Amino acid sequence: MPASQYDVLGIGNAIVDVIARTEDDFLIQHGMHKGTMALIDEPRAEAIYASMGPAAQISGGSGANTIAGVASFGARAAFVGKVKADRLGRAFTHDIRAIGVTFTTPPALDGPATARCYVLVTPDGERTMNTYLGAAQNLTPADIDERAIAAAGIIYLEGYLWDPPQAKEAFRKAAEIAHGAGRKVALTLSDAFCVDRYRDEFLNLMRTGAVDLIFANERELHSLYQTSDFDTAVAALRADVTLAVVTRSEKGCVILAGPSGEAVPAAPIDKLIDATGAGDLFAAGFLTGLARGKDHKTAARLGALAAAEVIQHLGARPEVSLKDLAAENGMPI
Repeated sequence: MPASQYDVLGIGNAIVDVIARTEDDFLIQHGMHKGTMALIDEPRAEAIYASMGPAAQISGGSGANTIAGVASFGARAAFVGKVKADRLGRAFTHDIRAIGVTFTTPPALDGPATARCYVLVTPDGERTMNTYLGAAQNLTPADIDERAIAAAGIIYLEGYLWDPPQAKEAFRKAAEIAHGAGRKVALTLSDAFCVDRYRDEFLNLMRTGAVDLIFANERELHSLYQTSDFDTAVAALRADVTLAVVTRSEKGCVILAGPSGEAVPAAPIDKLIDATGAGDLFAAGFLTGLARGKDHKTAARLGALAAAEVIQHLGARPEVSLKDLAAENGMPI
């Protein structure tokens, strides 16, 4: 197998996050389910924006945040996602390239605007997301560069991408190319409501070997197997996929590799500010470790370190060099 040009190539929704602090009453007033992501249309997007408080605008998107983390670790990263040639689309393109990520997906010249996600952060650090997918849902198989996919050690796909039909086909095409080139394919389940919508399809991807690595949090895991018992769900996941990591917030994570399971603790923090991006950055650390030949436990420790950094400030991307942070903690990349 030829050497890879990229350590990790992510495919996901290219979104600009609009982040504001709020109270639980605001969520109730607007019929939002705390801690989840809801897809919204343009009128709903405008109504939320008009009523939310002062906001910070930061390039985001689950898969893009993970790839930003991979780049911060000093790994070679690329991203595939669709924006429109508008103000937010130009901002997204500038931001992801500025952190060293290869991003060459052509922007749409017409159609819906660049996607945006309204992230409402309550005092407990929990985030509730309302996403207008806009141009992101127009990612098509034509946007998948076969040479780039085949040149990446690991392809990382976000579950949210399963919503738009054309993006779903792009997802399948990328996975086939990657496996044809002897590469690995990872999938994050993204959100419990996303799992509710596509449970059977996600299970089929796992059971047919279309994906090699699954990232899930406890809520997504329980939704996937429709059980409230953690051990029952873990046993089912172990049987369905070669490698999986289940994140458990302050409890750390559990790595499932074949018949074995290993718990890795969370990294310590001073104060939880904003949980946005915790899972995305955990995946960044784990994928970077895996791509660089680290064992699963070390990869999980890198993930825990990245997640701890991002939840101690507003926004879903690291504010310090994760490569330097890893070295400071005895885990040079």
